[in-house]
Amino acid sequence: MTDIDPVQLTQKLVALDTINPPGRELACVEMLDGILSGAGIKTSVHRFADGRANLTATLGDASAGRPLCFTGHVDTVPLGNAPWKYDPFGGEIVDGRLYGRGSTDMKAGVAAFVAAACEIARNGKSDARVVLLITAGEETGCDGASELVKSKTLEQGGALIVGEPTSNVPMVGHKGALWLRAVATGVTAHGSMPHLGVNAAYKAGRALNKLEAFEFNEAPHPHLGKATLNVGAVRAGINVNSVPDRAEIDIDIRTIPSLPHARVKEHLAAELGDEISMSPLVDVPAVWSEPGDKWIGEVFAVVREVTGKAPSPYATVPYFTDASVLKPALGDPPTIILGPGEASMAHQIDEYCFVDRIREATEIYAKLMQRWKP
Repeated sequence: MTDIDPVQLTQKLVALDTINPPGRELACVEMLDGILSGAGIKTSVHRFADGRANLTATLGDASAGRPLCFTGHVDTVPLGNAPWKYDPFGGEIVDGRLYGRGSTDMKAGVAAFVAAACEIARNGKSDARVVLLITAGEETGCDGASELVKSKTLEQGGALIVGEPTSNVPMVGHKGALWLRAVATGVTAHGSMPHLGVNAAYKAGRALNKLEAFEFNEAPHPHLGKATLNVGAVRAGINVNSVPDRAEIDIDIRTIPSLPHARVKEHLAAELGDEISMSPLVDVPAVWSEPGDKWIGEVFAVVREVTGKAPSPYATVPYFTDASVLKPALGDPPTIILGPGEASMAHQIDEYCFVDRIREATEIYAKLMQRWKP
C-alpha cells in the first residue's frame, strides 16, 4: 500500500458532509477505519447514535508503556447563509489553499496525524505506542468525546496532542466553557389585561441587569486571563398581545483552571434568586499544561526543527477542544493543541487550510511519534 497523502486525504474528508447537527460522521469514520486498518493499525469503531461514531486506533504494543495520544473531530459547523465562492465540499486547491467546510477545523489535522501514523506503521520507524482518538460531535459540546469516555475503553495516556487549528504553533491551554440556559416562568394572560398574568419577560429583565454586573471574584490566570460572561440570546413571548409566561436567557461563560464550574453555578444561582432556574447546555473545563514539562519542551523543539520558528511557551487558544473531556479521562497527561488549520478561518465562509501547513503538520506529528518515550 502506498503512503497516505495527507492533502488528498483532507480533500476526501472535506467531500463528506458531516455538518453538525445532525453530524452523520459514520461514513467519515468508516473511511478512516479502512485506511488505518489497511496500514496494519488496530482500530475500533464506537457507534453511539444513528449515523454517528467515534474511532480509536492503536499503534504499538501495550508493553511499550503509556501511549502518545492524538485527537481530532470530524464533524463541522453549518455552512452559513452567505454564498460560497468555492464548493464547500469540493476540496479545491487554489493558490496553495485547500478550500472547504472543515478544511481548517479540523479535517486537515485529522488527515495529518492519520497519515503520520500510517507512515510510522508501514515503515517500522518506531516502537513507541500511539493512540488516535477520532471523535464525532465536538462542535456541539464534545458529545462524541463524552460518549468515548462513557464507553470505558480509554487507557491512561502519556501525553495528548489536539490537532485543532493553530497554524502549527503549539498551544498549552484554553479556557473552559460553561453555557447555561436561564429560564423565568410566569402566567400568560391577554395583553389588554396584564394584571391577570405574571410577566416572565420582566423577571428575565431583572436577571439581565444582575448578569451584566456579575463578578467572578477570581484572580485572572497569568496566561489565560480572566473568566468572562456573555449573554448570547434572550427569548420571551409568542405574540405582542399576550403576557409571556416563559423567558429564556442563554449565557456563555468562559472559565480559567482555578474556577470550578460548580462554584460558578452556585454563585449565579444565589445572585439570580428564586425567579430563575438554570440548566447547563455545555459544561467543559479549562485545559492547561505547564510549559516547563519535559515533553512539551520536546514538542517545541520539534516544531522549531520543522518550521524554523521558535514557539512562544505560553501561547493559548480562545476556543475549547475535546481535551476538556479527554485529558481528565486519560489521567491528566501534558497536553498540546497543535494543528495545521488557521484559527481565523474556523467556521468562516470559504474556509481554507494552507496545503504546506498540512504537510508540515504531518512531518511534526511523525517526528513526535518516532521520538515518543513515556
